[in-house]
Amino acid sequence: MAQPTVSVQVKKLSAKVGLALFEQSGRKIRLTEAGRELYALCQDIFDRILDVEGRLASLRTRTGAKLRIAVSTTGKYFAPRLIGKFWESHPGVEVSLSVMSRQNLLHRLQAELDDLYVLSDPPEGLVAVAHTLMANPLYVYARDDHRLAKRAGLSFADIAQEPFLLREPGSGTRMACDAIFARHGIEPTVRLELDSNEAIKQSIAAGLGIAILSRHAMTPVARKGHIVQLDVEGFPVVGHWYLVHSDRRPLSPGAQLFVEHPLRPEIVHEMAEPIE
Repeated sequence: MAQPTVSVQVKKLSAKVGLALFEQSGRKIRLTEAGRELYALCQDIFDRILDVEGRLASLRTRTGAKLRIAVSTTGKYFAPRLIGKFWESHPGVEVSLSVMSRQNLLHRLQAELDDLYVLSDPPEGLVAVAHTLMANPLYVYARDDHRLAKRAGLSFADIAQEPFLLREPGSGTRMACDAIFARHGIEPTVRLELDSNEAIKQSIAAGLGIAILSRHAMTPVARKGHIVQLDVEGFPVVGHWYLVHSDRRPLSPGAQLFVEHPLRPEIVHEMAEPIE
């Protein structure tokens, strides 16, 4: 709809509700408390309609079910393969995949905007069901001509004073890195904070520093960029990937099929390594 039409409809809706739904501050516009309540209710209604549509479609034909999956930025390296394997067995399920930051993913989980979420190490106190999917090993990476690249049995102290390339605060990889440094009682020497694994890999290849990254992020392109894995005692540090969903409503038919599918051991094992 055109903007003037939207404005008219919003005014009519506000009059119907009897409360202002938006408030303006300068050029910015935001929802009022009433607007937020109404938005959440509408979203819940839409989600329930989609859920019913998917269940009915599944009952009618065992196909046509819909599935919405959200993954963290590092999860994008293996999630498409999970979906590909899933489609081999369930070609009639319509799957949508969204890739986003950990913070946005947790926000969407809290708002129940998707069916399933793939993330590393869910935070404590998360009100959701988490299925362990597979290991998430973290290694230390550097350019192949780095002074430590040829050395074996490096200690953490050997790498601690090197300039580090870190993900942005709040990301799963950054949280894992911070925990590793905290366990050793050392503050990292941060050269750059970057908002993607790709930017970090490019910076490693440019010789700007070293980084701790998930092995899942190390695609063939990274290896062609002369990036190597350092031999550091205590590594890999192994976390896990989880398949998460809300515990406040039952799984949709498509989500139920997906939860049962990737947890089969042979499929998880195949996904555990990056594509060569």
